[in-house]
Amino acid sequence: MRKSLVIIPAFVSLLLIASAPVQAVEPVVLDMEKAANAFIESLTKELTARAILTMETEGERTNWHFVPIVGERKGVDLKDLSKSQESKLTALLKTGLSASGYAKVENIKALETVLFQLENSDHRDSELYYISIFGKPSSEDAWGWRFEGHHLSLNYTIVDGRLLSTTPNFWGANPAKVLSGPSKGMRTLKSEEDLARSFLMSLNDKQREQAIVSDKAPEDIYSSDDPQAYPISNYGIAAGELNDRQRSRLAAVIDVYLSNMPPPVAKERSEKLMGAGMGQITFTWAGSPEIGKAHYYRIQGPTFLIEYDNIQNNANHIHAVWRDFNGDFGRDILWEHHKNAH
Repeated sequence: MRKSLVIIPAFVSLLLIASAPVQAVEPVVLDMEKAANAFIESLTKELTARAILTMETEGERTNWHFVPIVGERKGVDLKDLSKSQESKLTALLKTGLSASGYAKVENIKALETVLFQLENSDHRDSELYYISIFGKPSSEDAWGWRFEGHHLSLNYTIVDGRLLSTTPNFWGANPAKVLSGPSKGMRTLKSEEDLARSFLMSLNDKQREQAIVSDKAPEDIYSSDDPQAYPISNYGIAAGELNDRQRSRLAAVIDVYLSNMPPPVAKERSEKLMGAGMGQITFTWAGSPEIGKAHYYRIQGPTFLIEYDNIQNNANHIHAVWRDFNGDFGRDILWEHHKNAH
């Protein structure tokens, strides 16, 4: 269900966090290219035809989702891969993730088995995750790839050997905390929740009153699975109004999202974020600060948006995403590349 929200003008800085050319990550891109080509070479003709799409298929590149079933996802799902092919896909995934990020991917997939046991529903399946590769993996052209399924959407865009975009970057967990069975106690997105609440509780009463804009959480993240993200009204508290200790706690929350990426990528993104001005970042909370109660937060800067909610299923169901206003899918830089190439 789409929700109405107040949007501020869509004029944002061209200093992109996840879509600016970053020379330091070129080794990551080389590994990514090598792994993608090894995966493609392992596929049959039929699987290759399903896995590879063109970069010009813009409608499909931006047609991303995080729900269990949305028609027929493009690409090849894990069910149709042999053990050897799946191993090569795993190698590709690991080039785009840190060790902790990859562990989250595995845990999110494992939660589908937990849901199957709880619901006995056919659409809960840890193998219903799809890989799509856009274009030909090459350091001399533009290409990209997506790994997606329930509660997971990882999107990468590479142009001329540079990783220009790692967004949208969506993570979810249902149950947020497994309450029974062999995985009892598992919390896949523990830090995303705990560190944000810790930051909120570090504020004094006046600051907390400013940060909490509503005692009721929204129904879901505002940006949803829209093809493009826009700035949301920046009610809340600005980082410029925090003391050093509080700013450090807020930076720790942001780092949880950055740390899903390989360390050199996360380092470059963090430096560019700080360069754009920490003081312009705002933190907004809605809902209850109490553990186990429905809540939502967002962290928004001039170029990016982090949204998180834990609302559904008695506040035991998390959605969390990083979006870039100009950089999702490498949209703007990719357009410049095509314009100059033709």
